[in-house]
Amino acid sequence: MELASYFKSIVDMDECAVVICNLAHEIIYMNPAAVVLNEKRGGAGLMGKSLLDCHNEESRRLIKKVVQWFQEDREHNRIYTFRNEKENKDVYMVALRKEDGTFIGYYEKHEYRTVETRALYDFGES
Repeated sequence: MELASYFKSIVDMDECAVVICNLAHEIIYMNPAAVVLNEKRGGAGLMGKSLLDCHNEESRRLIKKVVQWFQEDREHNRIYTFRNEKENKDVYMVALRKEDGTFIGYYEKHEYRTVETRALYDFGES
C-alpha cells in the first residue's frame, strides 16, 4: 500500500497551515492553508526558498536553536513557539524523523483554539 498519498492528503486537508522544511531550512512543502496564509509573502512561490528569509534575526536564532534541540535527542520532537491571541491559535515546531529516529526536517503547525460552533455531524442538509 502506498501510504505517501494518504499522508499528503491528511496534511492537505488540514485547515491549519503546515510548512515543511528540510535540515537546510528550505521550504519543501506548504499545504493549501499555508499557501493562503502566506499569500502576501509569495504563497506557493516560497517553496524551495529558505524559511529563515521569512523571519527576523531573533526568529532565525530561535529556529536554529529549536533545530539543534531536535538533533540532541530523538525524544525532542515538539516545541511551542508562538501564541497569536488575535487568531486564537498556537504555533508549534515539530521534528520529522525516519522510522529509525534519524532527524530529517521539521514542520510548523498552527492549531486554532476556537471552540467549534457547528453541530455534531452537520451535513448541511435541510
